[in-house]
Amino acid sequence: MRAEGGYTLVELLVASTMGVIVMGAVAMLVISAVRDQPKISKQAQNITTARWVLERMTRELRGGIALKQPTSASKVSFEAYVRHTTCGGSVQPSSTAPPIVCLITYECSSTACFRSEGVSTLAPGTTQQIFSGIDSSQVFEAVPAAKPTYVKVTLRLPNPSGIGALTISDGASLRNATLGY
Repeated sequence: MRAEGGYTLVELLVASTMGVIVMGAVAMLVISAVRDQPKISKQAQNITTARWVLERMTRELRGGIALKQPTSASKVSFEAYVRHTTCGGSVQPSSTAPPIVCLITYECSSTACFRSEGVSTLAPGTTQQIFSGIDSSQVFEAVPAAKPTYVKVTLRLPNPSGIGALTISDGASLRNATLGY
């Protein structure tokens, strides 16, 4: 009889109960991950878009000729060379045609940023929303204050869980600026 090994009923009941508990915990983790995935994907998409917008802003600022005064924490305007036939247009000129000078304006509210490209401050052009999902209109900082040639750009994205915020920042000097000494 001793050669006939096996489990007692009590051992089987304890092992089954432990198995159910472990499988329940695994199921809860899987359900939680599936439920939170859309929120995580949306946040990752917002971060990627914010990085792209920040890169676009700084790239255009580097090509700037001169900042237009006044600049504020929510708005910056500057002249820059563009490769269009008209300011605000989308038609590319021939490769031999020189670029034209246009006034580019970025303006941010407490929820979104907008871009316009026009001939002057009197004709600012069509405004397009380029990004939404920020939680502060304090985006731009031009330095030095007297005759700025460097612009710091900071985008604050709210955290969906409500704890803290993600800040993405960069800056650019106006490479084509005429510096007066």
